[in-house]
Amino acid sequence: MATLVLSVVGGIVGGPVGASIGALVGQQIDRNLLFAPKARQGARLTELALQTSSYGTSIAQVFGTMRIGGCVIWSTDLIESRSTSSAGKGQPKVTNYSYAASFAVALSGRPIAGVGRIWADGKLLRGAAGDFKAATGFRLHRGGEDQAVDPLIAAAEGALAPAHRGIAYAVFEHLQLADYGNRIPSLTFEVIADAAPVPVGVIAAAVSDGLVGGTVALSLPGFAAHGDARGVLELLGAASGAWFVPAGRTLVLRDGRAVEATLDDAGCGAGERPGAQAVRAFGALDGVAQTVTVAHYDAARDYQTGLQQARRPGAGQRVARIELPASVSADTAKTIAAAELARGEAGRERRTLALGWAALGVTPGACVAIAGAPGVYRVASWSFEHDVLTLDCVRLAAATAPASASPGRVLPAPDAVAGTTILHAAELPPLDDSLPSAPRLTVAAAGTEAGWRGAALLYSLDDGARWLPAGATTGVATLGVLASVPGIGPRDLIDRINTIEVDLAQEGMSLAGADAAALDAGANIALVGDELLQFGQATQIGARRWRISELLRGRRGTEGAMALQAAGDRFVLLEAATAGVIELPLSSIGATVRLLASGIGDVAGPVAVTATVPGRSLLPLAPVHLALESIGDGDVRLRWVRRSRAGWRWIDGVDAPLGEEREAYRVTLIGGAGRAIETTVPELTVTAADRAAAVALQVRQIGSFGESPAAEIALPAL
Repeated sequence: MATLVLSVVGGIVGGPVGASIGALVGQQIDRNLLFAPKARQGARLTELALQTSSYGTSIAQVFGTMRIGGCVIWSTDLIESRSTSSAGKGQPKVTNYSYAASFAVALSGRPIAGVGRIWADGKLLRGAAGDFKAATGFRLHRGGEDQAVDPLIAAAEGALAPAHRGIAYAVFEHLQLADYGNRIPSLTFEVIADAAPVPVGVIAAAVSDGLVGGTVALSLPGFAAHGDARGVLELLGAASGAWFVPAGRTLVLRDGRAVEATLDDAGCGAGERPGAQAVRAFGALDGVAQTVTVAHYDAARDYQTGLQQARRPGAGQRVARIELPASVSADTAKTIAAAELARGEAGRERRTLALGWAALGVTPGACVAIAGAPGVYRVASWSFEHDVLTLDCVRLAAATAPASASPGRVLPAPDAVAGTTILHAAELPPLDDSLPSAPRLTVAAAGTEAGWRGAALLYSLDDGARWLPAGATTGVATLGVLASVPGIGPRDLIDRINTIEVDLAQEGMSLAGADAAALDAGANIALVGDELLQFGQATQIGARRWRISELLRGRRGTEGAMALQAAGDRFVLLEAATAGVIELPLSSIGATVRLLASGIGDVAGPVAVTATVPGRSLLPLAPVHLALESIGDGDVRLRWVRRSRAGWRWIDGVDAPLGEEREAYRVTLIGGAGRAIETTVPELTVTAADRAAAVALQVRQIGSFGESPAAEIALPAL
């Protein structure tokens, strides 16, 4: 490790003759870097993975790409918002509260290039594509010396707001906290300081303010320098197998790749033989580690902590552990462990050499070869007495072959992009047997990508002059567009002739068939254009394309829309878990409603749609089976069958429930004066006199909130 030179820097750094000059240089390095008070060493891995907010916490310097917890350096109080909703007429109103927070997190004590993914409580808050999974404003300050004060911090703190120059930090503005228990979550950041792996020598130079440099073989894809400089340098030395050597007023790292001198087998330089022979000694095997463990961060596993071990056979029980706050692969960590183990075994062999004047240039830290002895040695200590130079040399391990290792099971956090919102809204008849007392707009939504989870809704009844909150969308609906248009089919029988092809919005969406019992219970009902239909079979014929068949058409009074579909019209599978309802005032009947949906993927702005409110959710259905019967003298009796907006399943088989406060109808004579006649039974006698100028009859049921659409029959001429 770094112990070779640290004990002799003060006296040896200036050379064998200029010890006093070297002492001055050594003292400067001692005070400023290596022998500063040892109050805190380098970071343990757990420290980098946790977000902190304590005053005085040191901020890591990030190199390469690392996952960092950071430190909260500024925050506001929780920001409370509330909204009121009602479950319907006669139901109490409910006040809903939501919370957000604005805060800043310091990421690195040196400038960075950017931030990739962000995790909140272990789940992705920001994906690899830069998309956020929860609503928030976000700004990144990269740590330049000229960076400006963040506008939010400036607005809150005034003229004394710091710019935090030299510190990279992120600002979250109004981060919604509903997904995190209404508290600021524990955040970790994929910090990108440098685009490529960083050599260990470059890291050493940066953390020591240029006092330590050099080149070694090891480069790290990511590293967090945390704690005091001495601890970081010792850790870099341990990981790379390098040691520190004086070089003028600085130290350099060496790793034994270059041999600086070759000594003869007697321990003397060429032509110099003072008579002393080399002394070879071996340390006890149990004095070196039997197992070396390297703890590291594994980028292939979302920077989760990994452990790799190297173990030697033989005596001993010592275990060495290197806590490496670096993102390296499992193979690299295994190679580092094996190399440290090999260095320990090789270092058992030591040679003491007695040399003459010619070898005075061989100083502590030098990498030498000894003629007749295998391997390469590091000069561990140096003494010069009675014209004899004595070197204590330690055997260096041969280069370690790259090892292979398994990183373990990879369980990355899901990273699905939300995409933009797809929104559909329509006023529909109730899909159950309820009788609403106000117009209801059915809303279904999804996203263009699999990560979409919801969007906030606003609606306007006055063409955008005033917008009202409508809560949020309900679930992720299965929806798409028509790829083929069905023909007109029977209303009362299963349509086994026509099929419909549908392109769903995402590949992950699917449809399933339903048997007769499930269809009778209301399964597989879909809005196709403006028609409600059910389907018994669904077959996938492409990545997103499905064919549905065995159709029940014109459900709940929508038979009039069967001939109006076109390619590209909406397809929405209506399910209770994904179809929300907006209750509108009675005055909205006949109006057009504008809706805005805003999800986290709608970066270009809210998605806008319009929907008309003809009263389908409140008004009676048009009567059916109109028939005329002549009763003499030119008079005719008109009969019809009413329909109900309740009791669609016809459980008792006798008569559908009325569904209105009273039974009443209005019959209008088309032609002539257009006389209208009201009746409380589903029939009416039309006299010859009334028929004289009339050409047709229209029948409307009078409901509690208005009249049904008209059913019409032509009158034969008298």
